[in-house]
Amino acid sequence: MADATTSAEGSAQEAVPGVADDGASGGSGLLTPEQEAEIRELRQASYQTRRSTVTALEEILYVPLPVLDHGFVRVIDYFGDDGAVVQAARVSYGRGTKRSRDDAGLINYLMRHRHSSPFEMCEIKLHVKLPIFVARQWIRHRTANVNEYSARYSILDREFYVPATENLAAQARVNRQGRGDILGEGEAREVLELLRAESERAYDRYRVLLNEGDDGRLSDPERTGLARELARINLSLNFYTQWYWKIDLHNLLHFVSLRGDEHAQYEIRAYANVILDILQRWVPLTSAAFLDYRLGAYNISAKGLAAVRRMLAGERVERESTGMSSGEWRELTTVLRLDGAQGETDAA
Repeated sequence: MADATTSAEGSAQEAVPGVADDGASGGSGLLTPEQEAEIRELRQASYQTRRSTVTALEEILYVPLPVLDHGFVRVIDYFGDDGAVVQAARVSYGRGTKRSRDDAGLINYLMRHRHSSPFEMCEIKLHVKLPIFVARQWIRHRTANVNEYSARYSILDREFYVPATENLAAQARVNRQGRGDILGEGEAREVLELLRAESERAYDRYRVLLNEGDDGRLSDPERTGLARELARINLSLNFYTQWYWKIDLHNLLHFVSLRGDEHAQYEIRAYANVILDILQRWVPLTSAAFLDYRLGAYNISAKGLAAVRRMLAGERVERESTGMSSGEWRELTTVLRLDGAQGETDAA
């Protein structure tokens, strides 16, 4: 964390993995030359501030962090840091104690006991480029401010998501909203060819409906062309959209806990993993507590806790005697790494 009255740019010119020295995408194709020039100009600017800044986050400010085949996440702005969480919790005039160990202990306490309001004092604004079907899942988190790219006003790019071969899988037999076994090589190749062909065809038809060239002129002078708000309706859910997304730290942690879970769909989980990396740069103490008490933890029901206590006492426990459903029992025994359908443990 930088001291007061320091440069907000921090060490933005230090090397960042996968990013060119000038802060652009390094020829990855994520951005147009104009967008890369804009980012370069932003990253070359420097400002004096009395606010707290976070050096590790300044290093990636404005930089597109790749996700999937054409997507990215960019940090546009942020407010607060771990010290702001501590300050809010203590309602202090300064920035909390001078000992990071005390700050970490307080943040751990807040996270462990689910005291959320101090975490709401920090905010971050992200620029996200994502497939439309991922956006439809994402937007269910209604605790953020969102402004999306308008396909009524602008023409969408020829960019659509095609999964990697290793992410093509059949419908799961147990989980009705998840994936099961990976497709065989031959079938996977056919699926990829179909997805690409259908997406290309949909975009070609979109441009025909628009009847508008890149220069804004009519492609066919004999036709008027369809309004942009109507021409877009034949595009599929794998096309990319973009938005600016601003959210407070508490609700961002909730987003990552749900969308970073192993049961979440792979595509949105990929974004959650990138955001988790951003969190670790921005608020390392809060991120460590989050990993310990949220992502790395497991919530046990009252019935489950009673069953665990019986196991610790050396009792052989059958599911039927716990009042737990078969699904909850299966989850509990998996987390506890117990063998078989019933849990048992030797007396200590």
